Amino acid sequence: MTRIRAGRWRVAVAALLGSAAALLAAAAHERPAGHDRPADTALSAEAADALGVIAPVPDTLEADPARAAIGRLLFTDTRLSRGGDRACITCHDIRTSGASAVPRNLTADGTPVPRNTPTAFNAALSFRLGWAGDIPSLREQAELALTRPEFLGGSWPRILDTVRGDPVLAPMFQAAYGRAADRETVIDAINSFERTLLTPDSRFDRWLRGDAHAITGAEQAGYDLFRRIGCASCHQGVNVGGNLFEKVGIFVTIPNKVAEVLRVPSLRNVAVTAPYFDDGGIATLPEAVRLMARAQLGRELTPAQIDGIVAFLGTLTGTYEGRPLTAPPAPGAASQDGKPQL
Repeated sequence: MTRIRAGRWRVAVAALLGSAAALLAAAAHERPAGHDRPADTALSAEAADALGVIAPVPDTLEADPARAAIGRLLFTDTRLSRGGDRACITCHDIRTSGASAVPRNLTADGTPVPRNTPTAFNAALSFRLGWAGDIPSLREQAELALTRPEFLGGSWPRILDTVRGDPVLAPMFQAAYGRAADRETVIDAINSFERTLLTPDSRFDRWLRGDAHAITGAEQAGYDLFRRIGCASCHQGVNVGGNLFEKVGIFVTIPNKVAEVLRVPSLRNVAVTAPYFDDGGIATLPEAVRLMARAQLGRELTPAQIDGIVAFLGTLTGTYEGRPLTAPPAPGAASQDGKPQL
Protein backbone atom coordinates (compact mmCIF):
# COMPACT_ATOMS: atom_id res chain seq x y z
CA MET A 1 0.00 0.00 0.00
CA THR A 2 2.84 2.36 0.85
CA ARG A 3 4.42 1.76 -2.54
CA ILE A 4 1.09 2.40 -4.27
CA ARG A 5 0.60 5.67 -2.43
CA ALA A 6 4.17 6.71 -3.18
CA GLY A 7 3.59 5.99 -6.84
CA ARG A 8 0.43 8.07 -6.87
CA TRP A 9 2.31 10.86 -5.12
CA ARG A 10 4.98 10.82 -7.82
CA VAL A 11 2.33 10.93 -10.55
CA ALA A 12 0.62 13.83 -8.78
CA VAL A 13 3.90 15.75 -8.47
CA ALA A 14 4.68 15.15 -12.14
CA ALA A 15 1.22 16.33 -13.08
CA LEU A 16 1.52 19.48 -10.98
CA LEU A 17 4.90 20.27 -12.48
CA GLY A 18 3.51 19.73 -15.96
CA SER A 19 0.55 21.95 -15.19
CA ALA A 20 2.81 24.64 -13.79
CA ALA A 21 5.03 24.51 -16.86
CA ALA A 22 2.04 24.86 -19.17
CA LEU A 23 0.66 27.76 -17.19
CA LEU A 24 4.02 29.51 -17.13
CA ALA A 25 4.34 29.07 -20.90
CA ALA A 26 0.96 30.67 -21.36
CA ALA A 27 1.66 33.42 -18.85
CA ALA A 28 4.82 34.36 -20.72
CA HIS A 29 2.67 35.14 -23.75
CA GLU A 30 -0.57 36.10 -22.08
CA ARG A 31 -0.92 39.29 -24.07
CA PRO A 32 1.02 38.78 -27.30
CA ALA A 33 1.08 41.32 -30.07
CA GLY A 34 -2.29 41.65 -31.72
CA HIS A 35 -4.18 40.46 -28.67
CA ASP A 36 -3.49 43.22 -26.16
CA ARG A 37 -6.58 44.25 -24.27
CA PRO A 38 -7.58 47.87 -24.93
CA ALA A 39 -6.55 50.14 -22.08
CA ASP A 40 -10.15 51.11 -21.37
CA THR A 41 -11.39 47.50 -21.24
CA ALA A 42 -11.47 45.95 -17.78
CA LEU A 43 -11.81 42.26 -17.11
CA SER A 44 -15.12 41.27 -15.63
CA ALA A 45 -14.95 39.68 -12.20
CA GLU A 46 -16.00 36.38 -13.77
CA ALA A 47 -13.27 36.48 -16.43
CA ALA A 48 -10.62 37.47 -13.88
CA ASP A 49 -11.68 34.52 -11.74
CA ALA A 50 -11.65 32.17 -14.74
CA LEU A 51 -8.03 33.13 -15.48
CA GLY A 52 -7.13 31.23 -12.33
CA VAL A 53 -8.46 28.07 -14.00
CA ILE A 54 -7.86 28.42 -17.76
CA ALA A 55 -5.08 30.41 -19.42
CA PRO A 56 -5.32 31.72 -23.00
CA VAL A 57 -3.39 29.94 -25.74
CA PRO A 58 -0.31 32.00 -26.63
CA ASP A 59 0.20 33.30 -30.14
CA THR A 60 3.73 31.93 -30.30
CA LEU A 61 6.22 29.64 -28.62
CA GLU A 62 8.99 31.44 -30.50
CA ALA A 63 9.91 28.65 -32.88
CA ASP A 64 12.69 29.53 -35.30
CA PRO A 65 10.91 30.50 -38.57
CA ALA A 66 13.49 28.96 -40.92
CA ARG A 67 13.49 25.66 -39.04
CA ALA A 68 9.70 25.64 -38.77
CA ALA A 69 9.46 26.17 -42.54
CA ILE A 70 11.52 23.02 -43.07
CA GLY A 71 9.36 21.16 -40.57
CA ARG A 72 6.22 22.15 -42.44
CA LEU A 73 7.58 20.55 -45.60
CA LEU A 74 8.60 17.39 -43.74
CA PHE A 75 5.19 17.19 -42.06
CA THR A 76 3.59 16.73 -45.48
CA ASP A 77 6.33 14.71 -47.20
CA THR A 78 5.16 11.17 -48.02
CA ARG A 79 8.65 10.17 -49.16
CA LEU A 80 9.69 9.82 -45.52
CA SER A 81 7.34 6.87 -45.01
CA ARG A 82 8.15 3.26 -45.75
CA GLY A 83 5.58 2.97 -48.51
CA GLY A 84 5.90 6.54 -49.81
CA ASP A 85 2.15 6.92 -49.35
CA ARG A 86 1.65 8.74 -46.03
CA ALA A 87 2.94 11.66 -44.02
CA CYS A 88 2.23 13.23 -40.64
CA ILE A 89 -0.62 15.22 -42.21
CA THR A 90 -2.27 11.99 -43.35
CA CYS A 91 -3.62 11.41 -39.84
CA HIS A 92 -3.01 14.86 -38.31
CA ASP A 93 -4.91 16.97 -40.82
CA ILE A 94 -3.86 20.51 -39.96
CA ARG A 95 -6.14 21.85 -42.69
CA THR A 96 -9.07 21.01 -40.42
CA SER A 97 -8.81 19.88 -36.77
CA GLY A 98 -5.30 18.45 -36.62
CA ALA A 99 -6.73 14.93 -36.33
CA SER A 100 -9.04 12.83 -38.52
CA ALA A 101 -12.68 11.83 -38.55
CA VAL A 102 -12.21 8.08 -38.26
CA PRO A 103 -12.25 6.33 -34.86
CA ARG A 104 -8.80 4.85 -35.50
CA ASN A 105 -6.48 5.44 -38.40
CA LEU A 106 -4.83 2.56 -40.17
CA THR A 107 -1.24 1.45 -39.89
CA ALA A 108 1.05 1.11 -42.87
CA ASP A 109 -0.05 -2.54 -42.97
CA GLY A 110 -3.74 -1.66 -43.09
CA THR A 111 -4.72 -2.59 -39.53
CA PRO A 112 -6.27 -0.07 -37.09
CA VAL A 113 -3.86 1.68 -34.73
CA PRO A 114 -4.52 0.94 -31.04
CA ARG A 115 -5.98 4.36 -30.20
CA ASN A 116 -7.77 7.31 -31.74
CA THR A 117 -5.49 9.95 -33.28
CA PRO A 118 -5.22 13.03 -31.03
CA THR A 119 -5.00 16.46 -32.58
CA ALA A 120 -1.58 17.89 -33.32
CA PHE A 121 -2.77 21.40 -32.45
CA ASN A 122 -1.48 22.71 -29.11
CA ALA A 123 0.35 19.44 -28.46
CA ALA A 124 3.44 21.48 -27.58
CA LEU A 125 1.52 22.82 -24.56
CA SER A 126 0.89 19.37 -23.05
CA PHE A 127 3.24 18.02 -20.40
CA ARG A 128 3.38 14.56 -22.00
CA LEU A 129 2.03 13.12 -25.23
CA GLY A 130 -0.03 10.14 -26.31
CA TRP A 131 -3.21 8.86 -24.71
CA ALA A 132 -1.23 6.93 -22.13
CA GLY A 133 1.12 9.85 -21.57
CA ASP A 134 4.01 7.51 -22.31
CA ILE A 135 5.76 9.88 -24.74
CA PRO A 136 7.83 12.38 -22.74
CA SER A 137 8.24 15.11 -25.34
CA LEU A 138 7.80 16.26 -28.92
CA ARG A 139 11.24 14.92 -29.73
CA GLU A 140 10.34 11.35 -28.79
CA GLN A 141 6.99 11.70 -30.52
CA ALA A 142 8.60 12.71 -33.81
CA GLU A 143 11.05 9.82 -33.64
CA LEU A 144 8.23 7.33 -33.06
CA ALA A 145 6.03 8.81 -35.78
CA LEU A 146 8.78 8.67 -38.37
CA THR A 147 10.08 5.17 -37.68
CA ARG A 148 7.50 2.95 -35.99
CA PRO A 149 5.96 0.44 -38.43
CA GLU A 150 2.42 1.33 -37.35
CA PHE A 151 2.95 5.00 -38.26
CA LEU A 152 5.23 6.10 -41.11
CA GLY A 153 7.58 3.14 -40.76
CA GLY A 154 10.51 5.02 -42.26
CA SER A 155 14.20 4.29 -41.73
CA TRP A 156 16.82 6.90 -40.96
CA PRO A 157 19.14 5.99 -43.83
CA ARG A 158 16.32 6.41 -46.34
CA ILE A 159 14.94 9.55 -44.65
CA LEU A 160 18.33 11.24 -44.67
CA ASP A 161 19.10 10.19 -48.24
CA THR A 162 15.76 11.69 -49.31
CA VAL A 163 16.26 14.97 -47.48
CA ARG A 164 19.93 15.43 -48.39
CA GLY A 165 19.22 14.72 -52.03
CA ASP A 166 16.30 17.11 -52.31
CA PRO A 167 17.22 20.33 -54.15
CA VAL A 168 14.85 22.39 -51.99
CA LEU A 169 15.32 20.82 -48.55
CA ALA A 170 19.09 20.35 -48.64
CA PRO A 171 19.99 24.06 -48.89
CA MET A 172 17.27 24.94 -46.38
CA PHE A 173 18.88 22.66 -43.79
CA GLN A 174 22.30 24.12 -44.53
CA ALA A 175 21.01 27.66 -44.09
CA ALA A 176 18.98 26.95 -40.94
CA TYR A 177 21.43 24.65 -39.15
CA GLY A 178 24.79 25.32 -40.72
CA ARG A 179 25.18 21.67 -41.72
CA ALA A 180 23.57 18.97 -43.80
CA ALA A 181 20.44 17.30 -42.52
CA ASP A 182 20.95 14.62 -39.90
CA ARG A 183 18.75 12.79 -37.45
CA GLU A 184 18.77 15.56 -34.86
CA THR A 185 18.05 18.39 -37.29
CA VAL A 186 15.22 16.51 -38.99
CA ILE A 187 13.56 15.93 -35.63
CA ASP A 188 14.22 19.51 -34.53
CA ALA A 189 12.71 20.90 -37.73
CA ILE A 190 9.52 18.87 -37.27
CA ASN A 191 9.35 19.91 -33.62
CA SER A 192 9.88 23.56 -34.58
CA PHE A 193 6.90 23.34 -36.91
CA GLU A 194 4.81 21.55 -34.28
CA ARG A 195 5.51 24.42 -31.88
CA THR A 196 3.75 26.71 -34.37
CA LEU A 197 0.60 24.55 -34.31
CA LEU A 198 -1.14 26.77 -31.79
CA THR A 199 -4.76 27.83 -31.91
CA PRO A 200 -5.15 31.17 -30.15
CA ASP A 201 -8.05 33.58 -30.36
CA SER A 202 -10.86 31.24 -29.35
CA ARG A 203 -13.96 33.10 -28.22
CA PHE A 204 -13.36 31.93 -24.64
CA ASP A 205 -9.81 33.29 -24.73
CA ARG A 206 -11.07 36.60 -26.04
CA TRP A 207 -13.51 36.67 -23.12
CA LEU A 208 -10.65 35.91 -20.72
CA ARG A 209 -8.80 38.89 -22.16
CA GLY A 210 -11.68 41.27 -21.58
CA ASP A 211 -14.07 41.02 -24.53
CA ALA A 212 -17.32 40.77 -22.59
CA HIS A 213 -19.31 39.99 -25.75
CA ALA A 214 -17.12 37.13 -27.01
CA ILE A 215 -19.31 34.47 -25.39
CA THR A 216 -23.01 34.37 -24.67
CA GLY A 217 -24.69 34.20 -21.30
CA ALA A 218 -25.62 30.58 -21.96
CA GLU A 219 -22.02 29.70 -22.79
CA GLN A 220 -20.76 31.41 -19.66
CA ALA A 221 -23.36 29.50 -17.64
CA GLY A 222 -22.05 26.31 -19.26
CA TYR A 223 -18.54 27.20 -18.12
CA ASP A 224 -19.79 27.90 -14.62
CA LEU A 225 -21.44 24.48 -14.52
CA PHE A 226 -18.31 22.85 -15.99
CA ARG A 227 -16.33 24.32 -13.13
CA ARG A 228 -18.91 23.85 -10.40
CA ILE A 229 -19.49 20.13 -10.86
CA GLY A 230 -15.78 19.33 -11.02
CA CYS A 231 -14.83 19.04 -14.70
CA ALA A 232 -12.19 21.74 -14.19
CA SER A 233 -10.42 19.67 -11.54
CA CYS A 234 -8.85 17.72 -14.43
CA HIS A 235 -9.50 20.00 -17.41
CA GLN A 236 -7.70 23.27 -16.63
CA GLY A 237 -4.58 25.21 -17.54
CA VAL A 238 -3.67 26.55 -20.94
CA ASN A 239 -4.72 23.33 -22.70
CA VAL A 240 -7.85 22.78 -20.60
CA GLY A 241 -6.30 19.39 -19.82
CA GLY A 242 -3.18 17.68 -21.08
CA ASN A 243 -1.30 18.24 -17.83
CA LEU A 244 -2.06 15.29 -15.54
CA PHE A 245 -3.03 11.61 -15.39
CA GLU A 246 -6.39 10.22 -14.27
CA LYS A 247 -8.08 6.87 -14.02
CA VAL A 248 -10.82 6.42 -16.60
CA GLY A 249 -13.89 5.19 -14.75
CA ILE A 250 -13.62 6.49 -11.18
CA PHE A 251 -17.28 5.96 -10.25
CA VAL A 252 -18.46 3.62 -12.97
CA THR A 253 -16.73 1.88 -15.84
CA ILE A 254 -17.54 3.17 -19.30
CA PRO A 255 -19.07 0.37 -21.39
CA ASN A 256 -16.55 -1.52 -23.51
CA LYS A 257 -13.62 0.32 -21.96
CA VAL A 258 -10.85 -0.81 -19.64
CA ALA A 259 -10.53 1.20 -16.42
CA GLU A 260 -6.96 2.41 -16.99
CA VAL A 261 -4.95 5.50 -16.12
CA LEU A 262 -4.57 7.84 -19.09
CA ARG A 263 -3.36 11.36 -19.70
CA VAL A 264 -6.27 13.75 -19.38
CA PRO A 265 -6.88 15.01 -22.94
CA SER A 266 -6.95 18.66 -23.85
CA LEU A 267 -10.38 20.11 -24.53
CA ARG A 268 -9.04 22.80 -26.84
CA ASN A 269 -10.94 22.56 -30.14
CA VAL A 270 -12.88 19.56 -28.82
CA ALA A 271 -16.03 20.61 -30.68
CA VAL A 272 -14.31 19.80 -34.00
CA THR A 273 -12.30 16.69 -33.07
CA ALA A 274 -14.95 13.94 -33.03
CA PRO A 275 -14.98 11.00 -32.54
CA TYR A 276 -14.07 10.93 -28.85
CA PHE A 277 -12.21 8.88 -26.25
CA ASP A 278 -9.02 6.94 -26.78
CA ASP A 279 -10.81 4.29 -28.86
CA GLY A 280 -12.77 6.82 -30.92
CA GLY A 281 -15.90 4.99 -29.80
CA ILE A 282 -18.12 7.99 -29.07
CA ALA A 283 -19.40 9.90 -32.08
CA THR A 284 -20.86 13.05 -30.50
CA LEU A 285 -19.75 15.59 -27.95
CA PRO A 286 -23.00 15.53 -25.92
CA GLU A 287 -22.65 11.78 -25.43
CA ALA A 288 -18.99 12.18 -24.45
CA VAL A 289 -19.95 14.80 -21.86
CA ARG A 290 -22.72 12.59 -20.48
CA LEU A 291 -20.43 9.58 -20.09
CA MET A 292 -17.58 11.58 -18.59
CA ALA A 293 -19.87 13.11 -15.97
CA ARG A 294 -21.16 9.67 -15.03
CA ALA A 295 -17.81 7.87 -15.02
CA GLN A 296 -15.53 10.56 -13.61
CA LEU A 297 -17.84 12.62 -11.41
CA GLY A 298 -20.59 10.20 -10.47
CA ARG A 299 -23.21 12.58 -11.87
CA GLU A 300 -26.18 12.07 -14.15
CA LEU A 301 -26.54 15.29 -16.08
CA THR A 302 -29.83 16.52 -17.46
CA PRO A 303 -30.10 17.25 -21.20
CA ALA A 304 -30.09 20.98 -20.39
CA GLN A 305 -26.90 20.63 -18.36
CA ILE A 306 -25.22 18.67 -21.15
CA ASP A 307 -26.26 21.32 -23.66
CA GLY A 308 -24.81 24.03 -21.44
CA ILE A 309 -21.41 22.34 -21.10
CA VAL A 310 -21.31 21.57 -24.83
CA ALA A 311 -22.07 25.24 -25.54
CA PHE A 312 -19.09 26.26 -23.39
CA LEU A 313 -16.83 23.70 -25.07
CA GLY A 314 -17.73 25.21 -28.43
CA THR A 315 -16.12 28.48 -27.32
CA LEU A 316 -12.73 26.73 -27.04
CA THR A 317 -12.33 26.41 -30.82
CA GLY A 318 -9.37 28.54 -31.80
CA THR A 319 -7.83 29.70 -35.05
CA TYR A 320 -4.82 28.56 -37.06
CA GLU A 321 -3.23 30.93 -39.54
CA GLY A 322 -6.19 33.23 -39.19
CA ARG A 323 -8.98 30.71 -39.79
CA PRO A 324 -11.13 28.89 -37.25
CA LEU A 325 -10.51 25.16 -36.99
CA THR A 326 -13.17 22.95 -38.56
CA ALA A 327 -14.17 19.32 -38.30
CA PRO A 328 -12.41 17.03 -40.80
CA PRO A 329 -14.41 15.44 -43.62
CA ALA A 330 -16.68 12.59 -42.60
CA PRO A 331 -15.22 9.13 -43.19
CA GLY A 332 -17.32 8.71 -46.30
CA ALA A 333 -15.67 11.78 -47.80
CA ALA A 334 -12.16 10.49 -47.08
CA SER A 335 -10.34 7.79 -48.91
CA GLN A 336 -11.54 4.27 -48.23
CA ASP A 337 -8.31 3.30 -46.46
CA GLY A 338 -9.06 5.48 -43.44
CA LYS A 339 -6.67 8.28 -44.48
CA PRO A 340 -7.68 11.82 -45.50
CA GLN A 341 -6.84 12.74 -49.07
CA LEU A 342 -3.51 14.56 -49.36
